[in-house]
Amino acid sequence: MQEYDLYINPQKPAVGLYVNKGAGLPDLADPKEWIFDGTAARAELPPDLVKTIQTNGHAFRDMD
Repeated sequence: MQEYDLYINPQKPAVGLYVNKGAGLPDLADPKEWIFDGTAARAELPPDLVKTIQTNGHAFRDMD
């Protein structure tokens, strides 16, 4: 089963950054600004978010 890692920026906790499990943070993010917040299974995420992760290697999500 495909899984995705979630990172949260404590300065902007309403925004989550999902990446493929084990991929680490993409170049667009400053790793010092993001904290690992767990792993989610594909079935737990909306299909459009999964598609964006597969296409771009990452996806931002409104966590509110």
